[in-house]
Amino acid sequence: MKFSTAYQDNPHAAEFYDYIVPYRERQDVDFFVDLARESGGPVLEVGSGTGRVLIPTARAGLTITGLDVSEAMLGICRRRLAEEAEDVRARVTLVHADMRDFDLGQQFALVTTPFRSFQHVITVEEQLACLAAIRRHLVDGGQFVLDLFNPSLPYLVDESRMGEFGEEPEFTMPDGRRVLRRARILKRDLLQQVQDVEMIYDVTHPDGRKERVTHEFSMRYLFRFEAEHLLARAGFAVEAVYADYDKSPYGSKYPGELIFLARKV
Repeated sequence: MKFSTAYQDNPHAAEFYDYIVPYRERQDVDFFVDLARESGGPVLEVGSGTGRVLIPTARAGLTITGLDVSEAMLGICRRRLAEEAEDVRARVTLVHADMRDFDLGQQFALVTTPFRSFQHVITVEEQLACLAAIRRHLVDGGQFVLDLFNPSLPYLVDESRMGEFGEEPEFTMPDGRRVLRRARILKRDLLQQVQDVEMIYDVTHPDGRKERVTHEFSMRYLFRFEAEHLLARAGFAVEAVYADYDKSPYGSKYPGELIFLARKV
């Protein structure tokens, strides 16, 4: 089975993750924390990574399980949790597992897939397997949040993206390394709706030495009605589709986000 391995196979990707400026400035955390509060918990976050959303959810008083395939990402999350208060740590369980097939022996009021983690699952068969596993872990009537990017048609045909692009600001690591991140599209499969992406990190060490670090991964993009039909096949009823984390209705921004709030049927 094909599966994107960007974070589990490349320690630099996990190491840099929390310092990347656009990631630090994402406006999605409050959205997920508010939904967790409304659900009352417990919450399962699939693709929990370094705890960017998970830890604020636990701070808000919710019991949450974080599942991720990357031991490197989970290791950073554990280190971050070690700095939290004891009551916050007590609300968190971390699980190393593949989102396409997992069994935690527990059901949850809310399952979330923040920041497009579902798009690392490439084939329809694997997508349905992932959604089936998520559905098994929801209580009857439980909610599921599927967080995708809304495909931009101009972006998908922009040949300049096959070269390096990106206007992100430089960030500095705790050890003094300065890092500038750029990206390029290595390959486009317009029929399968898959892009192979390379993230490029130009690193300047405190002694002036320069290093280039890269990592590659595949992402499958889904269009709005394709995703709705996929959710229906998997036993979910879509309750809302948002264009942003402020709950703007889909279509109010372009390309915006593609965020589904669905309920287990």
